[in-house]
Amino acid sequence: MASKSYLSYAKRAEQHPNRVAKRLFNTAEAKKSNIVISADLTTTKELLHLADSLGPYIALFKTHIDIVTDFGSETVDGLKSLAAKHNFMIFEDRKFVDIGNTVQMQYHGGALRISEWAHVVNASGLAGDGIVEALAKTGTSDTFEYKGERGLLMLAEMTTKGSLATGPYTQTCVESARKHKDFVIGFVANQAMNGIETVSSPSDDEDFVVFTTGVNRATKGDPLGQQYQTPRKAIAGGSDFIISGRGIYATDDPVETVKVYREEGWEAYLSRVSGSG
Repeated sequence: MASKSYLSYAKRAEQHPNRVAKRLFNTAEAKKSNIVISADLTTTKELLHLADSLGPYIALFKTHIDIVTDFGSETVDGLKSLAAKHNFMIFEDRKFVDIGNTVQMQYHGGALRISEWAHVVNASGLAGDGIVEALAKTGTSDTFEYKGERGLLMLAEMTTKGSLATGPYTQTCVESARKHKDFVIGFVANQAMNGIETVSSPSDDEDFVVFTTGVNRATKGDPLGQQYQTPRKAIAGGSDFIISGRGIYATDDPVETVKVYREEGWEAYLSRVSGSG
């Protein structure tokens, strides 16, 4: 699979055919940050406080909105307001995996109103290409209010020990992404995807964005099978945006910690695009 990770975010934004990917790269360049905070918090108050305090230092704010016990209009309005205030995008880590018709309703409508506030969502390839087609049809429809402002990531790999998201599964995710690149902007993966062999060939303008989870400077794993890597290692491996949760917000001083992650992630990115990484 083709990779343009050797180019700067600014150059990739300039060349990218997808408006959401353009915005991602431009946001990263403007804020000198490739950090995604994974906010696994259970109340609106906690969620919005974290978004407000860490917002100036991140590119995206990632939610698991179905664990927020008091989710409602205050949650949605607060996230949208803070995203505008601090110039970050919102990524809802929903991991859609169902039949296409159900996923369309979960995404656009339903109790969580995901399409209304999340710029980026993700989906598993386990349900086949139909799930991607369904989400793409919704996101690119002329009647969709947010057409051109929403994008999808394929969950191509996972960082948990014993993950089955490997081999043919990962290849299938790449094939689906290529079929629907007007809506699919990239992958959640552990490294650059340019080593993945596929039946289809990349187009000249192919430039999928790679998000890597499990980034933590302080530990290599947790008791539930999560495996971590440092910001520098993730970026050197081809990741474009690095996702960290407890490694930042569970520390004594999350603001100072996120600054350290931002600096390390940005320096690793500069080393990569200069050829010295």
